[in-house]
This record gives sequence, structure tokens and C-alpha cells, in this order.
Amino acid sequence: HGTAAASQFFLTSLYFFAGATGDIPPDSLPSVPGTLPHFLKEPEDAYIVKSNPIKLLCRAVPALQIFFKCNGEWVHQNEHVSRESMDQNTGLKVREVLINVSRQQVEDFHGPEDYWCLCVAWSHLGTSKSRKATVHIAYLRKNFEQDPQGKEVPIKGMIVLHCRPPEGVPTAEVEWLKNEELVSSMTDENIDTRADHNLIISEARLSDSGNYTCLASNIVAKRRSATATVVVFVNGGWSLWTEWSSCNVPCGRGVQKRSRTCTNPAPLNGGAFCEGMSVQKITCNSLCPIDGGWEEWSDWTVCSVQCERQRRRDCNNPPPRHRGKMCEGPGDATENCTGGMCTQSKCALLLVAFFSTFSNDVALYSGLGAGVIAVAVLVVAVMLYRRNQSDYGVDVIDPSALTGGFQSFNFKTARQGNPLLLSSSLQPDLTVGRTYSSPICFQDSIDNKELFDPLPDIKVKVQSSFMVSLGVADRAEYHAPKGQPPETFPRGLNRDYSNSTVERRSPKKGLLSPTKVQLKTTGVFGHLGGRLVVPNTGVSLLVPHGTIAEDTSWEMYMVINQGESSLQTEESCDILLGPEVTYGPPGLDLSSPVAMTIAHCAELDAENWNIQLKRKTQENKGEEVMSVEDESTSCYCLMDSTSCHLLLDQPGSYALIGEPLTQAAVKRLKLAVFGSLGPTAMDYSLRVYCVDDTPHAFQGVVATEKGKGGQLLEEPKMLPFRGNTFSLQVSIQDVPQFLWSIKPFTTCQEFSFSQVWCSNQQPLHCAFSLERYSPATTQLSCKISVRQVKGHEQILQVYTSVVQSEKESVPFFMQSDCTITSQTGPKAFKIPLSIRQRICATFDTANAKGKDWQLLAQKLHLDINLSYFAKQQSPSAVILSLWEARHQDTGDLDSLACALEEIDKIHSKSPATKRQEDPDLVHHLETGNPGIPVCGMGELTNHESANSVPLEFPRNSLST
Repeated sequence: HGTAAASQFFLTSLYFFAGATGDIPPDSLPSVPGTLPHFLKEPEDAYIVKSNPIKLLCRAVPALQIFFKCNGEWVHQNEHVSRESMDQNTGLKVREVLINVSRQQVEDFHGPEDYWCLCVAWSHLGTSKSRKATVHIAYLRKNFEQDPQGKEVPIKGMIVLHCRPPEGVPTAEVEWLKNEELVSSMTDENIDTRADHNLIISEARLSDSGNYTCLASNIVAKRRSATATVVVFVNGGWSLWTEWSSCNVPCGRGVQKRSRTCTNPAPLNGGAFCEGMSVQKITCNSLCPIDGGWEEWSDWTVCSVQCERQRRRDCNNPPPRHRGKMCEGPGDATENCTGGMCTQSKCALLLVAFFSTFSNDVALYSGLGAGVIAVAVLVVAVMLYRRNQSDYGVDVIDPSALTGGFQSFNFKTARQGNPLLLSSSLQPDLTVGRTYSSPICFQDSIDNKELFDPLPDIKVKVQSSFMVSLGVADRAEYHAPKGQPPETFPRGLNRDYSNSTVERRSPKKGLLSPTKVQLKTTGVFGHLGGRLVVPNTGVSLLVPHGTIAEDTSWEMYMVINQGESSLQTEESCDILLGPEVTYGPPGLDLSSPVAMTIAHCAELDAENWNIQLKRKTQENKGEEVMSVEDESTSCYCLMDSTSCHLLLDQPGSYALIGEPLTQAAVKRLKLAVFGSLGPTAMDYSLRVYCVDDTPHAFQGVVATEKGKGGQLLEEPKMLPFRGNTFSLQVSIQDVPQFLWSIKPFTTCQEFSFSQVWCSNQQPLHCAFSLERYSPATTQLSCKISVRQVKGHEQILQVYTSVVQSEKESVPFFMQSDCTITSQTGPKAFKIPLSIRQRICATFDTANAKGKDWQLLAQKLHLDINLSYFAKQQSPSAVILSLWEARHQDTGDLDSLACALEEIDKIHSKSPATKRQEDPDLVHHLETGNPGIPVCGMGELTNHESANSVPLEFPRNSLST
């Protein structure tokens, strides 16, 4: 038996040796009686970090041999490290085998599965296999797939910070740090970090503000995300109003105040401050004490048998009221009625009675005569007092003026040469103002700089005379006209309609002007293009060359809609910043956009305004086309300080609508004062207009005053009007008191904030009626103060002659050379057609440095919303059209010439770029023909023909 066992062991060892060397597979070893191997330790999944090999360990009992098999192939015996021991409890052999797996082995393996290994153990009874252990190369990418983003969250709001860790093997674990300290949901129930690696704070607290970082880690490395700053803010809330204070004067008209503070809660961490006023004021009237006064003594009584008579008086003239004093002195009087010779005889008593009656009658008639004389004196005194008061005028102040105090204002003397101002035969004080005689014309093609310049910022302190209050609450009437709905256009348009017409309509009751106008202009345009202008309104339309197909012409029109705009939303605080303009006709077929220019009255500031371009839909409602701060491929909007330039593809009605974002939003008002004689030769009327600062809105004032025969007395001035909810006050000051009288209670008049802010291009006005005492008074000088409470102030200086024979009629703006409303062909453009075509051919072509038209837009300062130009068939042509619209008032090509020279200097540095130039254009530009100025040298002088106006530059100065 022992010999058989030894033989079997020898055979088994032989088989093992052959199998290990690959000659005979171990699976073919014969089974022998015994126990199957049992694995005490199986190989585990492992990760190779960097270039460090991993070790796979296998231990089995009883085991005669153990070998590893990786990816279906046996590992060579030489790569095994074996160790054998004896189990002390069972006496069975325990065998342990170890192999190394390198990074190179794993990278070289290309199979359908991951790299794997298992071990096979043999005993006398047979074989056993372990589990498969996979081997991966561990790594962790550097960049997070999603970094957390900072947030500003109101208190008790929810905070969600998203984090997607970098890709890695094994998958990275995520932790959150707040201010470099670990955040755990185990210690704070308000925080959850288990949801998809995100950090969720259900109710934000002030303590949750901080810098949060997402930390991802595995066996390879740790990665930190970008830091996200979380700010938990608290919006301010008003406390309760305090009680009204007592009246600040013991007697008469005064002020009561109450206040509140923004402390319930106070704003924290950038939270919004409370909206509204912290102090409220109302007027109060404290009743003045009235001291009592005696009535007249009563008649003496009949002499009594005691030789006495009595009389009495009451303290009722007036009775004491409101803590007034009682009358001083006795209320009863007694005296001897016999002169001290008192007797009881009958004869004496009759004598005394007779003399007493006679004495009473004399006193009665004497008292009546004295009363009549006193009344006559009193009436004369009252008449003299009233006459004296009318000489000096009466001032009245609105209660809101009590909060205004003294304000600074911008003051500028009138410029010489403004033809709107009337001429006076007298030489005025040059420190007060100047007179003007020649007429002016507001053409759309000239710069109205003399009339619309912003005023210098000179600060002067002025004491307002209307601060004297008489306690009278009467206020003068004002007229705030509302526009009438315009007539339907262009449906009513006919072919014999003139280039520019003004339709007069019957006015509504209460409107400012006697007539209402609708401004229209038309023109027939073909392939050569042209320009439409509504005179004196700041509105124009440029139709570029090639916009209309060849052999095609359209009768195009523009209308300024005079009625209330339908593009505003009633529920919002939107205001109209310029006129609503319609161009057409509908169905107009355009191959490139037209350029429309509309004047506006906003002080541009993206932080204070949200300005949108809106278009009227078929349902007569307004739809947003674009916001001027956003990019759009359907429309282009370029905002200048006073005008907006639009590139439009579709006919329709368009308007600029402004939504104030803060109380610092400002719109410009134009102020003007006109004068005319009143109903009688002794009367004179001053009318002050406050209107949105656009040429079109001022045209409404001009039309109104032309109908009244009014004259402009001072150069119009601009007043910045803030959206701070405070009203506008107009007052007249420094009227010569002994030469002129003014209607009582009209020296200060007021417009509410909503009337001024939402005037929507409609003028507001107030009037001051003056009367001169003597026909010899021929001059009037005074000041008109226009101020916004807690805002800016402007002074209009009036110095004029009121004698009809010395005055000249005001021509306003209606001159023959102002009525050109339509130009067609080359004369409508500043850039000659041949030069325009060559510039487009050069800049529309791509080169090694990118699209040249982008550089052209940059040098012309039109490099916003470039995506709109990119979709055009010829971006350079659209850029040049926008430049034409923007510079229609300047009349020179200096800026374009300078831009081309700068581009030439950039491209001249690249020889490859020069080889792409148009040699004909270079030759044309270098011939030195007159017409186009060298940069900064002159202006365009010839518009006769597109082909006859070449560019003139120094040789080699411009090579594109």
C-alpha cells in the first residue's frame, strides 16, 4: 500500500511539473482520494497607482500546488512566489502563492473584459478555482465636470450647490468644505450632502454665508473645485410709523412729521434697502389764541330812587377762544345821576328824569355819527391795503415745497445767434440774457447743437421768492394734453399725396394746442436707394443701394404716430422715450435692412434703464423685438446719447420703451418760455413748456405757439428729471413790483411726478398772467425757475419788449429749405457708390487674420452685436449703411477715412495680406483725385455722381 501511495505522489508531481511548463495542463491531472482544496484567502480587486505594481495573493488548504491564471492564460511558474506551512489544528498543508501585476501588463491587454486573474489549487481529490479579481489602472482627472457657482440667497431661502467631480477610477468620493472646514450632514440637519454630490441647505441662515469648495478624492489624488461664495442677505423692512409730531408753530400754518426706519429688519449683506419715504410731512394749522374784547356799553338805566344809574358790557367782541385772555376791566358801572344832589322830592325826581333822558339821546346820536365815520375810514384803509398788496404780488407754495429747501441749478447765458428768440430794440444786460433776430431751421441733416447742447455744470445758489407762504392752498390750472389717436395710415395714402404733409385736426377740449398734427413723409425708391426725413423731428430712414431689386420701385412712407402709443403695457411703469414711427408699405420686399434713426430723451445708463425696442402686432399690441443691451440676429440697435439707430428687415410701427430700474433713472426735459400780448394791451402772458427732450416733442410746442402768435423769449434749456417720485415746480421771480402786477396765487405752479414722467412726448405747460400799470412800461424782465423737488433746477431769463410795434414775428422752423423730405440716388449718401462697392469687395473677403469686416466694425466703433452682421450677405455694406445713418448730420468722411488708414497700417505689416488687395482700388486711391479728404484734412465736396467721386489719400497711405 505504501508503494502505491508513493507511486501516485510521484505521478502527480510529474504532472504538475509538466503542466507548469506548459506541456500538460494541470486540469488533466488524475483525481486521487482526499480533500478538495479550500481557499483561506482569494485574490481581491486591485488598482494600479501610477507605476507601482500590485500584488495578488491566494491561500488554500489542503493544497499541493496553486497557480494563477490571468485573462485565460496560465502565469509562468517563475512569476509565482510560493510559501508552504502546516495547519497545527488539522495537520493539513497550507500553501500561499503571490504574483505581481504591472501597469505595462494591464495596458498591453486588449480584451473584451477588464484585466482579471484567478488562482487554481490542487489536492489529491481534485482542483478548486478562486473568484476573479479585476485589475484597473487608477487615475483622477484634474478638471471638475461641474464647479459649484456662487449665489446670493435671501434668508430662509434654499441653497443648492451643484458639483460633478472629475472622471476617475475608482470613482471619486465628494466632500464639501466651508471656509476650509469640513461640512457634514451628520451634525447639521439643515444640510444634505448625499444627493448626487450636491450640497443642499433647506433654509438659509446668516451663518451659512461663506466660501464653499467641493473636494473630490480617490486612491490616486485629491482635487479641489473653484470656490463658490454664498451670500445670505436680508432685505430691509420698514418699522412702524411714529406718531405725528406736534405742529412746529404755535400759531398759524406749520408742518407735522412722522418717520420710520429701515430696521425691521435692517438690510444685511447687500440686501435691498427699503423702498419709499422714511419721513412724511403734512401741513397743519395751529389755532391762534384769540383774546376777548368788550362790547359797547349798554345805555344807562333810569335814575333810581337811590339816585344811581347802571350800565353793563359783555366780553363777546370777540369772546375769548383757544386759550385767549379774558377782557380786562369791569363789566358793570354805576354812577350818581343827580350830580351829588340827591333828593326825595317829587319835583326834583321829575327834573332829574328829564335831564337823564336828554343826555341819553345826545349820547346815542353822537355814537351813531362816530360809527359811520369809523366804517368809512376802515373801507378806505382796506382798499389802500389791497392795492398795495396787488403791487407786490402774492406768493403761494404747495406743501411739498417745504421739503425742497434751496436747490442748486445749472445756469448758462443765452448764446448769441439763436434765431428763435425775439428781437428787442433795447440793449439787454449781457449778464441776464441776449436777444436773437435771425430765423432758424431745424433740418434733420444739421446738428441742432445751438438749441440742444447740454448745459455746463455751474452751481449757483438762488433764493426762491415763492418760499413765502400765505397759507393759501389754491393752485393754478395746468394743461397736460393727451395725444389723439392717429388716422389710419397708409391705408388712406393716395398717389397724389405730397412729399410732406401736415394734417390739422379739431382739438379736444382741454388740450394744450389748438390743432393736432400728424407728420408723414413719402418717397419713391428703386435700386439706387435713398433717404426719407421727417423735418425737425430727428426721425429719418435710410434705404441703402441695392436694398430694392433692379427694375422695381416702391412708394415708401414714414409716419410719426401722434396718439397714445399702444406699445406700452398698462400694468408696468414703461415710458415712451421717443416718437412711435411707422414705415412701410406692408409687404415691402427688401434684400438688406434699412436704417431708421429715432431721437430719444433718456440719459443712457444700463444700471438705471432697461430700454427695449417694441413693434406693433396685427392685434394692435406691442411685442418686444429686442433689448438694446442684448444681442439679436433679427434686429440691430445702436444707442447714441440723443438718437437710436435701428437696422430693420420688416416694415411696421416701432418705438423705444424705457423701464426705469432705479430711482436714479433720468430722462431729459426741454424747457422753453414763450410770450404774447393778452386780451388787452395792458396784459401780457408768459407760457412755460416742459416737454421730453426730442425734436419731435418740441415741434408740438412750436405748432401750438405759432397758432397763438407767441414768441420764444429765451433759449430752450435742458433739465435732467429723475425718476425719484418728486414733483416739478415752476415759479416766476424778480417781477418789477412797481411796474407789473401778477394774478394772485399763481406765482408758483406744480406738476405731479406722474404727469411729467409719463408725458410720453406730449408737452406740459403753465401760464403766468401779468398786467402793467402804465402804458409807458415797455420792458419786462423776470426769471422763471423750473425745479424738481430734491432734484435739479433751471433758470429761464426773460428780457423782452412788450410793445407790439417793436416786436417781430417768430419764423419758428418752417422755412422752405427745411421741407426736403426725400432724396434718391447717389446724392442721398455720403459715401460714393463706386467707393462703397470696392470697400465691400475688399472687406467681405476672408484672409489669414479673419474676417476683415469685423476689423472695419471695430474701427468704426460698431463692434457690438456682430452676430447680426455675420448673417448678412454683405456685412461690410450693412456696416457702412449704419455708419451713414449715424453720421448723417456731420457731413464729412473723416472718421471713415481715419478708420481705413488704421486698418491699412495693421494689414501693411503682413506681406501676405498685401497680395490679396484689389489693385484697381489701390490705383484709384493713389491717383490723388479730389473729393474725399485725407484723415482729418477736409470734407466731402462732391455728390454729383457715384462714379465721379474718388477717394483721395497720400500715396501708399491706404492699401485696401
